[in-house]
Amino acid sequence: MNFSFRQLGAGVLLMAATHFSAPAQILPATPADTTHKFENPAGVPAPVTKPWYKGKLVKATVVPALLIGYGAYTFNGGGFYTNQQANRDIHKLFPTYRTKLDNLLIFAPYAELGLVALSGVESRDDRLNTLLVIGKSELIMLATVFTVKNLTRETRPDGSDNLSFPSGHTAQAFLAASIVHTEFRDKSQWYGIGAYTIATSVAALRMINTKHWQSDVVAGAGFGILSAHLGYLTHRNRWGRKPRILEGTSFSPTWMPGGMGMSVVWRPTH
Repeated sequence: MNFSFRQLGAGVLLMAATHFSAPAQILPATPADTTHKFENPAGVPAPVTKPWYKGKLVKATVVPALLIGYGAYTFNGGGFYTNQQANRDIHKLFPTYRTKLDNLLIFAPYAELGLVALSGVESRDDRLNTLLVIGKSELIMLATVFTVKNLTRETRPDGSDNLSFPSGHTAQAFLAASIVHTEFRDKSQWYGIGAYTIATSVAALRMINTKHWQSDVVAGAGFGILSAHLGYLTHRNRWGRKPRILEGTSFSPTWMPGGMGMSVVWRPTH
């Protein structure tokens, strides 16, 4: 019995000595991965790239392209419903009606734009930026429309000249209508509907007055809308901000011997 306890104690001492005397195994430290540490330090998800057909340029040009394409398709007697057929049907409905109202209505959407703005409805952009977009869009429209007119040399239905395609009146009206729609569509769609109704009336009156074929007015609408969209796409000023040139500027009426005037006070801003 004594021998057995001595054997057991020796075994325990041997196991303990073996356990505490064995050197600890130290694993080598894994070097930190520094090759990608600057790629996304904040953990922000990577931006999702939109398909090309959802881009701003495609959205801005798809409708004008369809209108201009239809105008080109029916140009000079082409298409399933020709210019001559449309002209005949229009003058069956309006055989003697003639008016100069189309010369006035081309600017009616701009009048709507001004009246709505003066009534206190907030537009998408401030007034100066809106005027800049209008000026740029007008230049684009005039350059494209009159270039195409001189290239196509289509004779008007009344034979007055060879500048029929596309309709400049229609392009002007739809450009203005597109500006109204863009500026106030966030407030109400009815502003744009009213402006486009006026523009469509101009297109109809141009055909009733025997000044344009159907291809002319459809393409003219496309050129007008396209010009407005390009005016917005190419404008890079800061939307909704007062231009720095007008910051610190105030206007007030003044009276002096001999008449009235306007005083301007400008305080430089840093």
